[in-house]
Formats: sequence, structure tokens, C-alpha cells
Amino acid sequence: MAASLFTSCTEPGSDTAARLPILGERDVRPRADGGPADTIFATVPAFKLTDQSGKVITNQTFAGKAYIADFFFATCPGICPKMQAELLKVYAKYGQDPRLAFLSHTIDPAHDTIPVLRDYADRLGMGAAKNWYFATTGAKGEPTAKDSVFQLARAYYTAAEPDKQAPGGFAHNGTFALVDDQGHIRGLYDSLNEQEVARLMTELPILLDEIKSRQPAVARQ
Repeated sequence: MAASLFTSCTEPGSDTAARLPILGERDVRPRADGGPADTIFATVPAFKLTDQSGKVITNQTFAGKAYIADFFFATCPGICPKMQAELLKVYAKYGQDPRLAFLSHTIDPAHDTIPVLRDYADRLGMGAAKNWYFATTGAKGEPTAKDSVFQLARAYYTAAEPDKQAPGGFAHNGTFALVDDQGHIRGLYDSLNEQEVARLMTELPILLDEIKSRQPAVARQ
């Protein structure tokens, strides 16, 4: 990840508690009153997906919580089984935390229909999980579904594209993206590297504590 994607590990005006960096572009806007400039950080763009139960999910589905995003396809003979095995490790440790969700996007919406996604979740043992969404951009056969999911992958700094030479017809790099409760990307991790997945599990509690600090005191009780 280029250094330009990183910001300070502490937010302006915050205490010195540990903070994960905010990744992506930022816009510094001067204030009309001459006060300190406002820094506007990039967020995940608006999306509308359908999960394995047929439920429509949007950015608002994840309001007030962190989520881990990844991109896969059900017939993947390459890296996807390894990716999901690593994500299952994260789920086993943190999956019961109400401040965290998981969002797996199919990059093959033409094949990965709602029944296919439901079967995929069942085979992973996640059929009853209420906070792990296996989602598609093409539940209703949208002709631009594949293009839409590739655009979304780029927004998460994940490489994904059709490739007839790649196993299964798609090339992707297996990145896990950690997103905060405000839609900012706070970490990128190589799912094929066990040390990177360990780093995710080390950094995740830092973000969850940050989210807790933003919640009203009544909600924390």
C-alpha cells in the first residue's frame, strides 16, 4: 500500500490512544471562519447488494459497526478456499461481537445466484450466521452486475477482474479490507499470508475499542 494512502494513527482532536490509520484519499477543506481546516476522509461508496437469504443490504446495514470485506466466487478452484478458511479463523475469535460483521462479495454474479450463495454459506458452516453476508450485485439479473462488483472491489483496494487464463476465469488477490463504523477503510490484509491474518486479529480489537468510544454511554452498558 502506498504511503500516500495512510493518515495519522490518531484523529484530530482525539486523545493519544492507539488508532488505526484511515486509508484512501483525503480532502483538506479550509474553513470560512479561518479555523483549522477540515479533513474529509474517503469512505466506501454507496452500495446495494442482496445476500444469501434474499435480503437487500446497503451501507446502512453496517451503521455503528465494523466489517471485514472480501471478494470471492463459489466455483473458485484457486485461492478462495484458503481465503475463507482464514476468515473463518477470524470469525471463530470475533464473530460473536455485535460490533463486527463480515461481507463476502461474489465476483461471479452470473453464476452465484441466491441459492448458490446460500449453499456456499451452508458448506462453510455459516448458514445460520446472522452477521456474515454472502452478497451479489446481480440478484435480479442486472446486466452491469459484474462491472459493478469490480468497481466496488477497486473501492476496497482489491484487485479483481475476468481472466480466461486464471483458475475459474477470474483473477483476484484475496485482500481482506477492514472498514470502520463510519465507512472508512482502516486496514488491508493479505489473506494468503498467515502473518497478515494474525495482524488483522491483533488490530481488530483496536478498532472495536475505538467504535465503542464513539457510542453513547447508555449504549455501552
